[in-house]
Amino acid sequence: MSATTETHETNETPAAYEPTDRTVPSRSRDRARYDRETVHSILDQAYLCHLGFVRDGAPVVLPTLFGRVGETLYIHGSTGSRPLLAAGKADPGLPVCLTVTHVDGLVLARSAFHHSINYRSVVVHGTAYEVTDEAERRMALDALVDHVVPGRSADSRPANAKELAATAVIRLDLNEVSAKLRTGGPNDDAEDLALPYWSGVVPVVPAYGTPVPAADLAPGIATPDYLAAL
Repeated sequence: MSATTETHETNETPAAYEPTDRTVPSRSRDRARYDRETVHSILDQAYLCHLGFVRDGAPVVLPTLFGRVGETLYIHGSTGSRPLLAAGKADPGLPVCLTVTHVDGLVLARSAFHHSINYRSVVVHGTAYEVTDEAERRMALDALVDHVVPGRSADSRPANAKELAATAVIRLDLNEVSAKLRTGGPNDDAEDLALPYWSGVVPVVPAYGTPVPAADLAPGIATPDYLAAL
């Protein structure tokens, strides 16, 4: 599901991100991907990211919502939250590591050692900056809403001045980026193939239930088509 627009990309944008020392995995390098199509797809199908940074000499990792607009990720929160305060005060910005992961299957091997999961993940290294331009802030907040449910920002009341004052937004450009994927079945050892244990993959897929209207929803308001499309 993608709720983004490619406003920051041009025809000159390379098809892949350049690998760096931080984005080349030390293990299973064959699973790494750097093409923008794969990276964007993984990001656009996720709701939550995990934002890591260092505060007072100790690592901190926070789960939070995000949205992608072209080659930029936007993360929002309270103006009193630690990473947003740090991104606004730090010079030059706040060094962060942002991750997104999808679990696609449970890989059950005959041996406990070879159990695994099928997954798709993205890791972004970079420096986050507070968004202070009012127009960019409003655009970013709309992108965050539409990232969760495409079309929702146009079907809800925009943030008022008080709400905007209580909301901070940081931006993280997609420069140092990698994806990593595992697919396929278990990698059982040849000597284990005759063992009497089930081996295979249990798929894990997202599912949406039927939308449940609020108890105080005004009469006559039907479920929007964009929710039915989920």
